[in-house]
Amino acid sequence: MINGISLFANVGLGETYFSDNGVNICVSNELIEKRAKFYSHLYPESEMVCGDITDPEIFNHLIELYNEKDCDFLMATPPCQGMSVAGKMDENDPRNSLIIYTIEFIKKTRPSNIIIENVPQILKFSINIGGKPVKILDYILRELRPLGYFVNYAVADAADYGTPQTRKRAIFLISNIEQWNFPKKMKKITVREAIGDLPTLESGEKSDIHLHYAKKHADRHVLWMKHTPTGETAFNNDKYYPQKEDGTRIKGYGTTYKRIEWDKPAPTVTMCNGAVSSQNNVHPGRKLEDGTYSDARVLSILEIIRLSGLPDDWDIPDWATDNFIRQVIGEGFPPKFSEKLLETMPQRSET
Repeated sequence: MINGISLFANVGLGETYFSDNGVNICVSNELIEKRAKFYSHLYPESEMVCGDITDPEIFNHLIELYNEKDCDFLMATPPCQGMSVAGKMDENDPRNSLIIYTIEFIKKTRPSNIIIENVPQILKFSINIGGKPVKILDYILRELRPLGYFVNYAVADAADYGTPQTRKRAIFLISNIEQWNFPKKMKKITVREAIGDLPTLESGEKSDIHLHYAKKHADRHVLWMKHTPTGETAFNNDKYYPQKEDGTRIKGYGTTYKRIEWDKPAPTVTMCNGAVSSQNNVHPGRKLEDGTYSDARVLSILEIIRLSGLPDDWDIPDWATDNFIRQVIGEGFPPKFSEKLLETMPQRSET
């Protein structure tokens, strides 16, 4: 078992299956207290440091803990909202520069194996270093290769690695042992295979299955989605399309007010997965005898858990609200994805 640290840990989705695969995350860091509390609920044996890694006291304490616990692995998932296409794509967003603290941490601790995960745009974005714009990719290569690190990177899709969800991420596999190669792609898992066994639910309904209950929606949203076929957007409806109270058509993207498809992996689960009006959030539905479609609702908590590769019995703390659960899953690193990466992690030979 290798001890390791998780930086920008969120609630620890990415680490879900690590302990079964030889990695023990015994130190973790998260800025937001509620997320840190959730993380500690899931991983009580991990020493969680809740605080800002840009604070020298926090940064140095994390280094001390890393060394005390004989760690040799690091996973970092710096906040990506400043680079995300779902965000503002702001090159001046201060969160973009958090990668600098990750690299400085690596330089001071020299883990043998490192996973850095972020949005694909990280490969094109620049940050300000010494008053000059420097591409983040060039910065990582410039800082780590001279230290003897092999840096392998690619945009990879969680759907190719055991997750029934299309989620493209920039993955850096970094090792000072040898080149860390990406694992072979797997057969994709469809929405039908992941959630097709769960019973139909309409807006506001509950089932006897833990976490499988439907969020309550506005009647007009339900009406529009009842008349929207699987894989389609309500914007394509001739009559029951998104409209204001005066009947004026609402304008929007074709990915909104949209049902996902049964026989493909789900689209990316976003932080706004609880809104019919946001991107690709509505259940595929089943055609009914009257020509309308069932499940005119967003996915249940259990359904997004499954589509994110989490186990049905994921140990959610009692105090976590539905909105908070949806948010942290929408931000998380799919655990089957990160687990698969460990399969090809270089091992230091024993002498």
